[in-house]
Amino acid sequence: MKGKFVVPLSLAAAVVSLFFFQVDIVSSQQFRAQDPGVRGGAAGAGGPIAGLSANERAFFQLGLEDFSEAEDVPDGLGPRMNLDGCGGCHSQPATGGTSPAVNPQVAFAKKDGGTDFVPSFINLNGPVREARFVRNPDGTPDGGVHALFTITGRTGANGCNIRQPDFDSELARTNVIFRIPSPVFGAGLIEQIPDAAILASQATDSSLKRAYGIGGKPNRVRVSGLANNNGNDGTIARFGWKAQNVSLLLFSGEAYNVEMGITNELFQIERDQTRDCQFATVPNDVQNMDATTVLQSVTAIENFANFQRFLAPPMPSHDRPGGAASIARGKATFGDVGCALCHTPTLKTGNSTVAALRNQSANLFSDLLVHDMGTGLADGVSQGEAGPREFRTAPLWGLGQRIFFLHDGRTADLLRAIREHASQGSEANGVISNFNNLREGQKQDILNFLRSL
Repeated sequence: MKGKFVVPLSLAAAVVSLFFFQVDIVSSQQFRAQDPGVRGGAAGAGGPIAGLSANERAFFQLGLEDFSEAEDVPDGLGPRMNLDGCGGCHSQPATGGTSPAVNPQVAFAKKDGGTDFVPSFINLNGPVREARFVRNPDGTPDGGVHALFTITGRTGANGCNIRQPDFDSELARTNVIFRIPSPVFGAGLIEQIPDAAILASQATDSSLKRAYGIGGKPNRVRVSGLANNNGNDGTIARFGWKAQNVSLLLFSGEAYNVEMGITNELFQIERDQTRDCQFATVPNDVQNMDATTVLQSVTAIENFANFQRFLAPPMPSHDRPGGAASIARGKATFGDVGCALCHTPTLKTGNSTVAALRNQSANLFSDLLVHDMGTGLADGVSQGEAGPREFRTAPLWGLGQRIFFLHDGRTADLLRAIREHASQGSEANGVISNFNNLREGQKQDILNFLRSL
């Protein structure tokens, strides 16, 4: 009797195996990698770096308070500005981060009696943005920030009557480009990375980089004559979307002036000098020579710089999203396809005067160089030695809790942001081709890895 069942049972086993094989094929065909979305849970960022002294923690706390504060007209706000405080732009997932889900610029347009309209490219659920014009009316390069709002009608601005730029006309000329706030977590570590470490990273895997068409260069900002240029010492700048600023103090002073219109000891001249719109002495922010304590004597831009300098890097997750095994596979595949050739996982700081920043590993996933990103991401603006298609390799630490991606915040989809790296002339084309050729499960592992950071 046993013999009669041998063939039917074998046949049944074969049918079952074929069934599951077909199901696997169908499942593989249906599954598509997708962005897991903003990682939930605790922010894992926003606090001071470990190892600070008691005095350094006091300077950090004072800087946090100043960074979070909103300014008004008597403080020197305006006459033109994009917002009234650093913390409004840098708040996701904690103070020091990037654009929040709800854009505070929408409510700010009418704050304190303001009469401004909300430009068409500013949305309640879109990213905080600044606008730059690519060209002047005569066709020469512009590239400067054209502030969205004015103090007209606001409390304390009696007699000031200036208008916002004509954004609609400039948009029709395709003459407007955007930038979103870049997070400043771990900025003190970035500031303390020696030029030699950046150059050594640039030289690593040089033959493989050439094979992929990857170049990259430091933005040394040698050109003199502009306020944000570092024309004499030739050191490598590293802050901003095009690595246009060399230090956190310079980064802070420029932002105070450009984003809020508040002059300071680095940028002493009002950007808009309309006589009827000046309501504070110039420069608006200066050292308090009558202070009775050290903390009281510190200027606002020094407070901003200290806050960023002592701000801890974001903490990655070891198991979310997708689980520890997927994240580990994604990290390995991230390196295998070539992403790490530009997004260098770790650079070392030097012999800093701040013990907490001295000889530390900065796991920023950036080489701090500027790269040609091709026509797709080109913004037409040059800053220092960074040309109209070149951008700094954006640090990826903290990416798991960012909402908006790329320099202009054009997408909230991480997968799209990756693919936007490929376009005519982009140094990333070979690497993105490798990514596109991965199996969907491998792509998902990379996305999970990136959202774990």
